[in-house]
Amino acid sequence: ISVTVKQNCKRPYKCSTCGKSFNQSCNLKFHMRIHSGERPYKCTNCGKSFRHSSHLKTHMAIHNGERPYKCSSCGKSFNRSSTLKTHVTIHNGERPYKCASCGKSFNQSSTLKTHNLIHNGEGPYKCTSCGKSFYRSTNLKTHVTIHNGERPYKCTICGKSFSHSSNLKTHLIIHNGERPYECTSCRKSFNRPSHLKSHMRSHNVERPYKCRSCGKSFNRSSTFKSCAKSFSRPYSLKSHMTIHNGERPYKCTNCGKSYNRSYYLKAHMTIHNGERPCKCTICGKSFNWSSILKKHMIIHNGERPFKCTICGKSFNQSPHLKGHMLTHNGERLFKCTICGKSFIQAPHLKRHMLTHNGERPFKCTICGKSFNQSSNLKTHMTIHNGERPFKCTMCGKSFNQSSTLKTHKRIHNGEHPFKCTICGKSFNQSSNLKTHMTIHSGERPYGCTFWKSFIHPSTLKIHIGIKQEKEKSEIAYLRQDFF
Repeated sequence: ISVTVKQNCKRPYKCSTCGKSFNQSCNLKFHMRIHSGERPYKCTNCGKSFRHSSHLKTHMAIHNGERPYKCSSCGKSFNRSSTLKTHVTIHNGERPYKCASCGKSFNQSSTLKTHNLIHNGEGPYKCTSCGKSFYRSTNLKTHVTIHNGERPYKCTICGKSFSHSSNLKTHLIIHNGERPYECTSCRKSFNRPSHLKSHMRSHNVERPYKCRSCGKSFNRSSTFKSCAKSFSRPYSLKSHMTIHNGERPYKCTNCGKSYNRSYYLKAHMTIHNGERPCKCTICGKSFNWSSILKKHMIIHNGERPFKCTICGKSFNQSPHLKGHMLTHNGERLFKCTICGKSFIQAPHLKRHMLTHNGERPFKCTICGKSFNQSSNLKTHMTIHNGERPFKCTMCGKSFNQSSTLKTHKRIHNGEHPFKCTICGKSFNQSSNLKTHMTIHSGERPYGCTFWKSFIHPSTLKIHIGIKQEKEKSEIAYLRQDFF
């Protein structure tokens, strides 16, 4: 009893609302503001209010850029001592807050508190519009923007808006090309930590996703169909189940195509409305997907990260390398039903079929010339607009095709990759090798109407010119005699 009396004497100021006691009247006064919602200290810059003057003081550091608390390990600065204290745990690996249910450790008490909600069940922060629950108030705040359409965070480069600051931060990486997350094993860089995490599994052979039917393991959840994957939120499970049950609730009102994710539908809609928010800062070309822009940027920087282990040839896309590998094993799975010709890839067969049906769906709006491939039309258009986007860094000469630039560069570096198997002579173009091979085979594919044939088309052209000049001279001579 004496201990209880002693404690009550130490905390004589009691809150009439929740029963909490304090040793000073000022502390009780500050506490009461939690219940009353009173925030007397207001920021003159942004209008945000606080219960304590110290909180306002700390907040003001955001506006004036003051960061007095510096990390001695990495030099990073913070506007709060508590934030620095939390940051230091990254360097020393300290995780003092342990979950009693699953044993997982955290470096912040608030993170542990939020984590415990996973074990307790439904999140305490509920959306009044759709009833969805969240474990964090910030997550609810971000979710509400889906209903009200608010996108306060705008990209200053392309004008695209986002509902969350972190989404804007991730988006900006597209423009600046920053890849801050580097693999310590192979030095490959990524623009998202999740992409790095997925990549790391290729080195440590980690396969955390196991199929409950056959027991086979995978390093990505998307690689297999039946996975027994667990989720902390019911809506996450609901969203994931669409992979297994084939449900596609998000339907395009224009063409009827369906998707299992709302953001896939949103990206698809740009095809119909012509919106291309992802713009290349070098050539100005726009795309409707950030992933396509990322692939496009490789054209400018010359990066070819996908290398063939057999011949050393490099490619800027993994599907191109995959298609190239078939040239080594000789496998030609796609066969033409008309002429029997086989191809390594399905798109190659599709293009070939146009030669049989004579279809040329891609027409030039300027001269009316038609093509069987969109890429051929695109190249043709450079004749009209004079565009030559592919420039040689050595001599400054420009070209309308990347392949022409690649061939041109061989003049500078002396590369002759096309070698004759009979005499060993090398060439910088495959066409030159093809022409050279006719010397050995005796073939003369370029024939004149007077039955004379030639090895090279340019020789035939010269021959025809001589023939025409001779005919003109003979006609002029006959006219002179006649008159």
